Amino acid sequence: MLVTDGLVVFSKRACPTCLLVEPAMQQAARALPAFQVVSQDDPGFPREVANIVDDRELDRSWLNNIEATPTLVRFSQGREAERVVGWDRDGWRRLTGIRDLGEGLPAFQPG
Repeated sequence: MLVTDGLVVFSKRACPTCLLVEPAMQQAARALPAFQVVSQDDPGFPREVANIVDDRELDRSWLNNIEATPTLVRFSQGREAERVVGWDRDGWRRLTGIRDLGEGLPAFQPG
């Protein structure tokens, strides 16, 4: 089950951009109680994140029209409110409210 009010990252280990932003996902998971990762290929990725949904069947990804990973989606009252496709440091910071999220990472990396 996906969070109804919070942030969800659709990700997969086989995605080079997802590997790059693993530290940002870990940072967000530590800072935000309503943060969840939907992993398309490895329910153990990213490491050190407790709330990971196994989506190896891609059901949740398909229902949410995910075409690239990583995709960060903000849900409000069970509905998508906003999304950022790929790694866009400013976009992820805006959605998460974490001012130093991804410090040291490139400003942008497509998914």
